[in-house]
Amino acid sequence: MRTEAFVEALSHDLKPIRPRSALCDAIILCVVGALELAAFFGAGLMRPDMHHALNMPSFWWKIASMGVITVSGVTIAVWSADPTRSPRAGLRWLAICIAVIFATGWLVDSMHDGFGELLKRLDWTMGIQCTWKMVALSVPLVVALSILIRRGAPTDRFGTSLAAALGSAAWGAFVFVFACPSDDALYIAVWYTVGCGIVTLIGRSILARLFHW
Repeated sequence: MRTEAFVEALSHDLKPIRPRSALCDAIILCVVGALELAAFFGAGLMRPDMHHALNMPSFWWKIASMGVITVSGVTIAVWSADPTRSPRAGLRWLAICIAVIFATGWLVDSMHDGFGELLKRLDWTMGIQCTWKMVALSVPLVVALSILIRRGAPTDRFGTSLAAALGSAAWGAFVFVFACPSDDALYIAVWYTVGCGIVTLIGRSILARLFHW
């Protein structure tokens, strides 16, 4: 078979596809996030003492930290869906960012009036409840990212899946901040880490199997 005929036979059923747009992906993800927040607030899940929480440094530390990790992780994931870009450098900077967050959390904790006993501060019963809520709240973004990134062609699927899972985990924690009943920095550092860790580990494992050419 002549080369031209062979190429024609392979390509005659192909249909043109619309190129990916990072901006379009970002808009879709923002819409998903806004809808989840609206549903969350509409269900009356916001903590009743929000006016008090707004005066707590730990509340702003929680929301700023989770917001930064969410935006960073999602940006790295979407960016690295392009086969010419790697998520590795972004993940290194994100690791540094998380270390800084823990350091600032220690500063917030040092201003806490009365440390109390460790087990009382950690409140295991409430902590486990908070953990599964964070996991559940991260699911919409995990699903949205999995759909969007599968349209791309990430060459480092493990790095991209890690960034996507971490960004989704932080988003679940970000939404939960508005319902979180605790402003104790130690409690936040422990249980938010547990919740985000579960989502990151499971999400990375699942997404790495989905992100392939």
